[in-house]
Amino acid sequence: MADKQVSYPNTVPLPPLSRATEVAELLVGAIDLHCHSGPAAMPRILDHHEELLDAAEAKFRAVLYKDHFYAGMAHAILLEKLFPETNVKLFSGIVLNNASGGINPHAVDHAIKLGARIVWMPTLSAANHIEAMAKGNSTFPKTSQKMLDPIPLSAIDANGKLTDDTKKVIDLIADADIILAGGHLPASELHILFDEAAQRGVKKMMVNHPTYIVGCNDTDIRQMVARGVKMEHSICMFIEGKSLKYSPDDLAHLIEVAGVDNTILSSDLGLQGSQRPVDGFRSITQILLDLQMTRPAIRKLISDNAAGFLNLPVVQSVAQDAAWQDKRKDREKRRALFGEEADHESP
Repeated sequence: MADKQVSYPNTVPLPPLSRATEVAELLVGAIDLHCHSGPAAMPRILDHHEELLDAAEAKFRAVLYKDHFYAGMAHAILLEKLFPETNVKLFSGIVLNNASGGINPHAVDHAIKLGARIVWMPTLSAANHIEAMAKGNSTFPKTSQKMLDPIPLSAIDANGKLTDDTKKVIDLIADADIILAGGHLPASELHILFDEAAQRGVKKMMVNHPTYIVGCNDTDIRQMVARGVKMEHSICMFIEGKSLKYSPDDLAHLIEVAGVDNTILSSDLGLQGSQRPVDGFRSITQILLDLQMTRPAIRKLISDNAAGFLNLPVVQSVAQDAAWQDKRKDREKRRALFGEEADHESP
């Protein structure tokens, strides 16, 4: 676990990258499923348009905007129409907090009709989140102005069964073939939620930051992955900035537990005291390279796995990866024949 008490500026600059060229190559086609750009009730360091321009400069393939209080499909539709030259696909969804009427099938139905690609279970309004904040979670961003106190939400009733409205929401998600994300529900509820969702035909299921607020342990992760659920880890929690909580070794462990094919890395950035979302992707890609992860694996973590969730075809740099593998084989052959030391590049 990372253990740092540091004061950060509103926008944390990108730290120097020792492998900037490789990072830039790997970010071509990247997808962010969890971008907290503004406008928002919480202070943000950039807006949706600025994020679009950052993503276009880095040749990202898609960005999915998330806000805890409103559905962002209209912003995505208009920005994509106004700036088609960026070649960045824009998406959003709805979070089932109090502002959307809680776990509200009518809100989900409308969101889907407007093009939502994801439905998040309650986050700020989840009873589990409210309990965590009461215990003093100081790193979670606060709204700029005092808002009404949240009404605690849960996906289960007093008998430990999914509520009827939750089941209706699941059915709408299944029919639309979009993503069901766990939000800030606790691991105990997520097992029940995803079990039912799988039975009702939901194909795209995801746990958000499983080790933060949600409380998943390794066993929880393995059990949910076995059901077809992917783990989305928040880049902000592994890089320099206010939300840093975990070390590179923690990241490597979490990827190993779920498997590369079942792991998605998304920024969860836009909050103050942090790097910009695209810079966050640069930082995490450098970390993955330093962990000696292969280029195909990195591409799955920051692009390909998310592409499948958005019904986008996987685009791989086959020629680049083949050349890299050839280079790796040449290095290994030199070491075997001449005892040369390995350099620090990873395939």
